[in-house]
Amino acid sequence: MLDPLQYVLGALSGGLVGFSLGLVGGGGSILAVPLMVYLVGVPSPHMAIGTSALAVAANAATGLASHARAHTVKWRCGAVYAAAGIVGALIGSTAGKAFDGHKLLFLFALVMVAVGVLMLRGRKAGGMPGAHLSRENAPKIMGYGFGTGAFSGFFGIGGGFLIVPGLRLSTDMPMINAVGTSLVAVTAFGLTTAANYAWSGLVDWPLAGIFIVGGVAGGVLGTMLARRLSGSGTLTTVFAILIFVVAAYMLWKSAAAL
Repeated sequence: MLDPLQYVLGALSGGLVGFSLGLVGGGGSILAVPLMVYLVGVPSPHMAIGTSALAVAANAATGLASHARAHTVKWRCGAVYAAAGIVGALIGSTAGKAFDGHKLLFLFALVMVAVGVLMLRGRKAGGMPGAHLSRENAPKIMGYGFGTGAFSGFFGIGGGFLIVPGLRLSTDMPMINAVGTSLVAVTAFGLTTAANYAWSGLVDWPLAGIFIVGGVAGGVLGTMLARRLSGSGTLTTVFAILIFVVAAYMLWKSAAAL
């Protein structure tokens, strides 16, 4: 049982995660697990993963509602991406519960660096505002969805860092649409992972509730800022910088555990 201060810290952590999800559609759960372990003080990493997956899914749903009101969500693309990813997330989270992933976390951080470089190289590309689901891109959307879902489930993360680039690479949609649409998949992946962990009793329900409350306010602020930054390369640059910061942290932590 956590003490009152830990729940206050949980609410503050939720605000940071919600802001990240609303701003760039990612970073939420990558931030959530370290915050729960090192700031809130959740003793079990698996409990932190299961609880953060549930909280991030709820916070992503809040951000999704804000983006939907702004008409920045490509629903059909998001639905196909999420459907394929749920299968991957179920497989990945089942493996993740019983696997020591330090070496894979190190490799995953290297992948994030590569993704960040690719995003910076393409930051001037505005994308096609009329991008939509078609026969030509449906296999790519499903492939990226399954792959990011598996990563998401295994590492207990929402997967936004890979979902946003995956949507852009498979559909060439603008960054602001990729951010909004990614939240469909982040919500679905998080719920899948959380359900799998909850089945094993690895979710702290009161902490998840407090985390979600903090995330609602953060998500609204993040979405508002995302709309202001869209239309130039700024949002993509912010996204890439956040990738590099989190990747550096993951490399440091995972290298120390090797």
